[in-house]
Amino acid sequence: MADPMANNQGMQDYFSGLMLYGDDFSLEQIREWYRDEEEAYANLGARDPGTYRYSYHALNKRHGFRHLPSRQFAHALGLGSAYGEEFKPIAPKIKRLTIIDPSSAYIAARVHGIPTQYIKPSIDGTLPFAEGSFDLVTCFGTLHHIPNVSHVVRELYRCLEPGGSALIREPIVSLGDWTRPRRGLTKRERGIPLHIFRQIIADAGLVVVKEKLCMFLLVARLRHVLGDQAYNRAAATWLDEVLANALAWNVNYHAVSVWQKFRPSAVFYVLTKNTLPPH
Repeated sequence: MADPMANNQGMQDYFSGLMLYGDDFSLEQIREWYRDEEEAYANLGARDPGTYRYSYHALNKRHGFRHLPSRQFAHALGLGSAYGEEFKPIAPKIKRLTIIDPSSAYIAARVHGIPTQYIKPSIDGTLPFAEGSFDLVTCFGTLHHIPNVSHVVRELYRCLEPGGSALIREPIVSLGDWTRPRRGLTKRERGIPLHIFRQIIADAGLVVVKEKLCMFLLVARLRHVLGDQAYNRAAATWLDEVLANALAWNVNYHAVSVWQKFRPSAVFYVLTKNTLPPH
């Protein structure tokens, strides 16, 4: 299959949000994508643990962690979790942690006191675990770096135990023109159109407990005032939810005007896996 990125005219279905770019790639195209992304996030400034700052604790708590069942988790999986900072608020509830990440920059034996194993992902996104291996899965801002999102979401479903919880947060806007270099972004990342994301989740068999739109433009821009910490603050995260709800009708994938940018730019899912197999 020819790569449509070679011809912007062939990109219209992707920029319009009718199709998800990369989801139908061949193995060779996926391999090229993987090479581009393997160390890309680390190279954007996340490689140095002394300067790295995690910016989404309040957001994750409001839309994710507070909706988890009150229990201990025997084995959690973090897909693309880097240093595992996202687990800090719930570390006492997790007995064991596995992190899938392509970079070698983050590897540690323990994360916030949790015994941790780091594993590099396979090229095609297939996870090297038995069915039902995890009772908690997190995937925050990772799927939009991956070409074949549908396959990876099916893998998350397969590896989640019945009754387990999955938290997923991803951008639902294009993130600009990914055929050109963009400041502060990796070469390949692009958002996942909301209607396609909903279908991917449903087709995988995951059950939606909660879906919340979030990361409204104006609140995201507060990082210039708050030092990239807007979503570490409960008040800013509350304001973000209010604005995202009010402008939910303006969700569009690839903005072509200033007004179209006044929209929630991400979605947060709390998901589970039925205890009974689907009919």
